[in-house]
Amino acid sequence: MGQTALSPDFCIHPPREEELEVICEMLNACDMADCGMPDSPLDQLLGDWRDENFHPETDAWLAVSRDGRIAGYAAVSQRSYVLVRADVRVHPDFRGRGIGTHLLSLAEQRAREYIPLAPPDVRVVLQVWHHNSNQGARPVIEAAGFVSVRHTRVMRIELSEEPPQSKWPERIVLRPFLPERDARAVFEATDEAFEDHWGHIPGRFEEWYQHRITNRDDFDPMLWFIAWDREQVVGAALCGYYLDCGVVDTLGVRRPWRKHGLGMALLHHAFGEFYRRGTSIVDLGVDSQNLTGAIRLYERAGMHVLMGYDMYEKELRSGVDLSVQSLRA
Repeated sequence: MGQTALSPDFCIHPPREEELEVICEMLNACDMADCGMPDSPLDQLLGDWRDENFHPETDAWLAVSRDGRIAGYAAVSQRSYVLVRADVRVHPDFRGRGIGTHLLSLAEQRAREYIPLAPPDVRVVLQVWHHNSNQGARPVIEAAGFVSVRHTRVMRIELSEEPPQSKWPERIVLRPFLPERDARAVFEATDEAFEDHWGHIPGRFEEWYQHRITNRDDFDPMLWFIAWDREQVVGAALCGYYLDCGVVDTLGVRRPWRKHGLGMALLHHAFGEFYRRGTSIVDLGVDSQNLTGAIRLYERAGMHVLMGYDMYEKELRSGVDLSVQSLRA
């Protein structure tokens, strides 16, 4: 996809940190139009900008109208140079004027610069998403050569009463999470637990620690629930807050400990802690075609689908696919 022309009514420049609050307002205006609720907290945007691999002068773009209004925003991030993700958003007042197409072309141009840095003979892809209720985004994305590959659902529970007490499998205990002691063991366990997750690429501890702990102003170790079997981490529910709601960021159980009720026990324990804190709404995101039956677990726990996202992918270089595409034996 070559770089597209943009109307002279708009200019593009790298965003500045002092513009993040107004960028966040624009993102939430997009969310209100697309799914009827704000879905882009400032803390998340700040965390993305603190990533040591993110450089706004090369990895982000702001579209501004002649009267100074923010019309669009795009940013890219990458994993091991083989998976590049683009977030492309256009304010509802400025849609249909080629801004999304232009920003997407800039994101792709940047993503192609990563190809020489990727391991040889490895497949490199660019991914982009949109709220599935924003049907206007689909033809723009597909016209740029992307194909639909996955659908993510946000599930929610409203806690009107105290959740059931957790029923822990034999030998399983919870211990308070201490980052300096437990972080690497938790990273390794959750990374292993997600080996069955579509699109998973093995993580790097330093990047995970930065993204999940260092760059998060709202990180609360008391909301990380770690299940141990003797000296092994066997499962975890890593929770926090997203806007005014509780969120289960990660719920994972290592394969040998599955089908014994540990996932439900962790979920009930998380719900119980949020309830005790006076938080009545808890959300989580899940792949709608999850390979491990997670959606059925969440439905049994009383959760329902709130909204969804559609994921698209474009192959930038063919090769060996490092990501998970099917359930491993």
